[in-house]
Parts: sequence; C-alpha cells; structure tokens
Amino acid sequence: MITGINTAIAWVLDQDAAKKFFTETLDLEVRADVEMGPGARWLAVGVPGRPDVQVALLVPGPPALDPESGERLKALLAEGALVSKGILTACTFTVDDCAAVHADLAARGVTFFREPEPFPWGVSASFTDGTGSCYELLEPSRTW
Repeated sequence: MITGINTAIAWVLDQDAAKKFFTETLDLEVRADVEMGPGARWLAVGVPGRPDVQVALLVPGPPALDPESGERLKALLAEGALVSKGILTACTFTVDDCAAVHADLAARGVTFFREPEPFPWGVSASFTDGTGSCYELLEPSRTW
C-alpha cells in the first residue's frame, strides 16, 4: 500500500541557480547536495519542518536520462516550452493564502504567468523558476 510521496523531480538547467532560487527566494531548505560521480549531483530541497517530502532539482541527462533524451529535455527547458501555458508544473506547493504568497513572491522578483485564479479545487497561481520549469501555488478548496 502506498502511504505517501517522498520525492518529486523538477528538471533545471543550472543546479546552483535553482538552489539559490529555492532557498533564497522560496525559503525552502536544502535536504541533500551530493556529488554522485562525474557530472551527476543529487540536489534536493524541501519545506522547513516537513521532512517527509522533497523536490529533487536535477539537470536532464545521465544517470537519470540517456544523453539524447537529456539534451532534448534541456532544449525544451531552454526555450521555455514547458512554461508557456503553465499546464505542466514540476511541483504544486500548497499555501494558506494564495493571493498573499503570490504578492510576497512577486515582490521578491518571481515571474508569474498566471495570477491567482479560483478553480473548484482551490485558488491557484503559476510561476517559473527562470530555468525553464514552472510551479503552482495552490490554496486548496475546503469543499473539493
């Protein structure tokens, strides 16, 4: 029986830039930053006080992907193809007040491409990390 989710993957083009964005802008904490051999690094962040879930910030390519697939995914990230409509989010972050978190992050320079908007499942906004991936803020509906 599945009892939870431990790790989600967000593909990034630059792990150092992603680490800075997630820790300094989003106030997440580093869970792991380990060299895994030539050209491979396991970098994971998470919400302080919530050790059960982390987001791995990985550069497309070996060992997670074969070199050809990694290069294709890097090209998609570089051109912003995964962000353009905000449909494919790397991760959804739950918040208590989407409008307030949106305002705070926008003031910190985060680029939003969808402002807070109500849906049956809650209030949602989408933003980019500047390296080709997009993320969602979600204030879950109490009635969904």
